[in-house]
Amino acid sequence: MACREATHAGSWYSDDAEELVQELDYWLRSSGLPKLTDARAIIAPHAGYWYSGRCAAYAFANIDSQRVQRVFLLGPSHHHFTRKCALSTASVYKTPLGDLPIDHEVYDELRASGRFEDMSMSVDEAEHSMEMHLPFLAKVFQGTNVKIVPIMIGACPPETEATYGRLLAKYIDDPNNFFSISSDFCHWGSRFGYQYYEKKRGPIYKSIEALDQRGMDIIESGDPDAFQEYLSEFKNTICGRHPIGVFFHVIFLFQYH
Repeated sequence: MACREATHAGSWYSDDAEELVQELDYWLRSSGLPKLTDARAIIAPHAGYWYSGRCAAYAFANIDSQRVQRVFLLGPSHHHFTRKCALSTASVYKTPLGDLPIDHEVYDELRASGRFEDMSMSVDEAEHSMEMHLPFLAKVFQGTNVKIVPIMIGACPPETEATYGRLLAKYIDDPNNFFSISSDFCHWGSRFGYQYYEKKRGPIYKSIEALDQRGMDIIESGDPDAFQEYLSEFKNTICGRHPIGVFFHVIFLFQYH
């Protein structure tokens, strides 16, 4: 049985199970949010927990662990370039809080479509976008038999995002399925080649805040075309825009099929 190791534990988040549980418990309680039985998906960040843990808890606190049996985990690729989506070759994703098994029945269905690549283990373990969701999922689903369906979303053009959305749409029909989408928003600065600034906003962070809020408002509308127009106009470096794009088509088909 191939296991994907928790390669970012001990650096991006604690590799000490007791310390990690205390942090996650505190952040989840501090959110003050109830579990929502009708929640079907979240978008949560994938930065190191020092930066994003408290924010991520506001998403994960909504999950009703007693209803959900399977989590589709959609994350962008930071190191491996592909225009497709890729599946893991592991059977289990390890976390300091316990292992999360992959649902190979669903994987077999996805592979049968001929649309998915396989990630090598080195590519899988180098990628942090999905791993940063795993400890939260392990904590929220502790004591359950939840399985995960990790899918690395490549740099897909809009028409390819729509294709993958159609392939995944049937799964959101089942209320036992849940989608966890990994996305940090604007990456601003010369190192990212992006320094969009609206001077009228005052400080730079206010301009970034307004830019991201505009994107979040569009995401809440559920309109994939409006999101593409926003990205085309502002070139916002949303790290996770392709997973969000794929999920737009999942919910669009769910709402109008």
